[in-house]
Amino acid sequence: MPFALILFIALVVTGLIWAFDRALLAPTRRRAVLSLEQAGAATEAVEEARKESAVVEYSRAFFPVILVVFLVRAFVVEPFRIPSGSMEPTLRIGDFILVNKFEYGLRLPVLNKKIVSIGEPKRGDVMVFRYPGNPSVDYIKRVIGLPGDHIVYGDKKLYINGKLMPQTADGQFVYSEGQQHGIVSRKVKENLDGVVHDLLLSNRPDPTPMEFTVPPGQYFVMGDNRDRSWDSRYWGTVPEKNIVGKAFLIWFSWDFSSDGGVRWNRIGRRIH
Repeated sequence: MPFALILFIALVVTGLIWAFDRALLAPTRRRAVLSLEQAGAATEAVEEARKESAVVEYSRAFFPVILVVFLVRAFVVEPFRIPSGSMEPTLRIGDFILVNKFEYGLRLPVLNKKIVSIGEPKRGDVMVFRYPGNPSVDYIKRVIGLPGDHIVYGDKKLYINGKLMPQTADGQFVYSEGQQHGIVSRKVKENLDGVVHDLLLSNRPDPTPMEFTVPPGQYFVMGDNRDRSWDSRYWGTVPEKNIVGKAFLIWFSWDFSSDGGVRWNRIGRRIH
């Protein structure tokens, strides 16, 4: 079950319990306390009559906390953890990131329906979205193609609307993923129509050049680890309704390899 739905259910349940208590149970308790006080009952009996049940007490305490967390996650920022190497070297396995939820417009929580249009994804943005093949799973990739764009990818080169996106060699990059250690890839800097970013390329030959036209209201996305990314080249484009937000900050990073530990140099790094 999606965490947003769990939060929403918790919010509704605690809110209803609190509201029911204020409307019906609290007045009953007050009348019982008044009656006991007028009858000259012992202090212990009066205090016992005044006490809320544990369920009401916890609901009253947690409702405002859940409400704040729910609203912040729904409309401001949401945290995510990077589980795979498809965005290496930009995002490492074990990076904990923040995603701007209002960059692309305000959406109704749980339903994910846009209610206020603020902006649209731009080429080069690192975007979180719900995977079209299974909307309960969140993916993160870089926006390559906008609605109407013509995309060609072949021989490790990317062409957008007939224009080559230049690449500059930048040495090698070594990383681990799962049980694979010491994976060596070529690191290059790609100029994605003015957005310069790092990406990884292997020596594995590409299949026949791939060619795509991005439909209206859809976005073409790719991982920065080009030869180890499950992206729009294989499963298609991302509908606008599946967008979650724009990744903008690494707030924590933990190396899950055998040498593990906090990656202090990645904390606070902006994502671009």
